[in-house]
Amino acid sequence: MKISRKRENQPEVYTSSLSDIMFFLLLFFLIISTMVNPSVIQLMLPKASANIQKMSKQTINLSVTADLKYYLNDKPVTLDEIKPAIAGMVTPTEAATVILRADKSIKLQDLVDILDIGHQLRVKMILATKKE
Repeated sequence: MKISRKRENQPEVYTSSLSDIMFFLLLFFLIISTMVNPSVIQLMLPKASANIQKMSKQTINLSVTADLKYYLNDKPVTLDEIKPAIAGMVTPTEAATVILRADKSIKLQDLVDILDIGHQLRVKMILATKKE
């Protein structure tokens, strides 16, 4: 009678490709994080039922806080500086869109003053809202 030793196969995990996968994931998240441009100014936006709006390629962010501090592309400006700053940013060949992010507690007249600046410059202005 022949006695043979039972061989057990040891499971092996090949980890050589895991470093490639981790590199591609890191590269993917780095590229995506540079594309995201969130506005860091905290505002309580008014609510609306629909949030559908087409925007042009050139967008300018204008934020207004509850204490009437104005931020143009996250840079603080005064009310008098808004019109020349937007006029300098707008190129005549391309239609620009100003995304107005106003706190819901500001007065209506303050909002109309800003919308009037956009009307004078013939710039499309969109009021940002939060979906219900």
